[in-house]
Amino acid sequence: MSSARKVQKVMVQPINLIFRYLQNRTRIQIWLYEDVTHRIEGYIIGKFTKSSVCEYSVTVLFHLSCCFSPGFDEYMNVVLDEAEELNMKTQSRNKLGRILLKGDNITMIHAVTV
Repeated sequence: MSSARKVQKVMVQPINLIFRYLQNRTRIQIWLYEDVTHRIEGYIIGKFTKSSVCEYSVTVLFHLSCCFSPGFDEYMNVVLDEAEELNMKTQSRNKLGRILLKGDNITMIHAVTV
């Protein structure tokens, strides 16, 4: 006899999902606030930084918050690399390069399936 087990879905915090997109270098699509005709696609970027200020701060502050500067912050400001603006009406793409998108302009973030 097989017992029926109820599978519970675990809720993932948005900040953790964004960090997973950064770690896996997942191409994402961002829906813009009050703009249904345009969307932004790109990769969230982050990099390790090394400086004398960082070395000093490591002893005082939490190590990861100092030496790793992710491509997003607590306000959902996002740095995108290889960003493209998509026009949903004409299906055209405009290459933007590396951009900083303020969190106030973001409605939704999701992974792009190729």
